[in-house]
Amino acid sequence: MNTTPPTRPDVPPGAGRRGPGRPPGARTGDRGTRDRILEAARRQFAQGTYATTTIRAVAAAADVNPALVIHYFGSKRDLFAATLRLPLHLREQIAALVRTDPDHAGEHLVRLYLRLWQDPIARAPIAAMIRSVFSDPDAAEAFGAFVSDHMVGPLVAALGRDQPALRVSLVAGHLVGLAVGRHILGVTPLANADTEHLTACVAPVIQHYLTGPLPPPTP
Repeated sequence: MNTTPPTRPDVPPGAGRRGPGRPPGARTGDRGTRDRILEAARRQFAQGTYATTTIRAVAAAADVNPALVIHYFGSKRDLFAATLRLPLHLREQIAALVRTDPDHAGEHLVRLYLRLWQDPIARAPIAAMIRSVFSDPDAAEAFGAFVSDHMVGPLVAALGRDQPALRVSLVAGHLVGLAVGRHILGVTPLANADTEHLTACVAPVIQHYLTGPLPPPTP
């Protein structure tokens, strides 16, 4: 007689069993467990790089089975993308940019982006990603998608100018380069400049990318 309990297809192996020290709440569908995994992932990515962070390390830090990490997030790349999701108050500010005066969109976007690096929740995973973009194509793609899809893309779409894909790329490239010089390489005086000074310097360029005339594509 087969006494093996049936396997539920929607639960990863081991997800229903408690490991050593594993809290009772660590089960499929537990929002608290998912949040704990996400917080552990933020710490792991911030302490290392995309390449050196593993699913097993994140699972150990969150005190869950690695299969549960995969169940919630699918892959390391998807897990990293989840750590980059902006806090609610920043998402609301970006949504507000879409409704702002088009003539000042560049200024508001640059100021918000620079302040993002001062946010304790957002800064660590973003800094970890930028450290990784030079050596890992998955990391580079994920960070580029973060800036393009969550910060720049909605604004460009709302402004409705021509060549939107090129405008998104120009803005995203400029903002990523600014962050690399200021926060990763520590280039002086970028690293020492205050937010408002940098905003005044960079905003006109970003404004042109967003709403100014661009040369027509080469036939």
